[in-house]
Amino acid sequence: MSNPYRQAHYTISATQLSELPEDNGIEVAFAGRSNAGKSSAINTITEQKSLARISKTPGRTQMINFFDFDDERSLVDLPGYGYAKVPEKMKIRWQQTLGKYLETRKS
Repeated sequence: MSNPYRQAHYTISATQLSELPEDNGIEVAFAGRSNAGKSSAINTITEQKSLARISKTPGRTQMINFFDFDDERSLVDLPGYGYAKVPEKMKIRWQQTLGKYLETRKS
């Protein structure tokens, strides 16, 4: 059986809600603490070692990253919450943006 997620490709990164692609389809978002393995999970699911960038440094994913695998389905890599080697102001902005993302997206 073929893995449909192998078709996934990077689509866009957004730092704010106004930059997000249209909300039409199914999004599976990966949310969790900093350095919990969200990006690695996307790479494992898609069977692509370097689709989502990974790092040993907490807080490396700093944008909402979309990986589409067809016209109606996307995997979404979200910045982690909790410890991250970034300024406090940036962490607060991430929290606000992520909260609004989760509240407003249909899927």
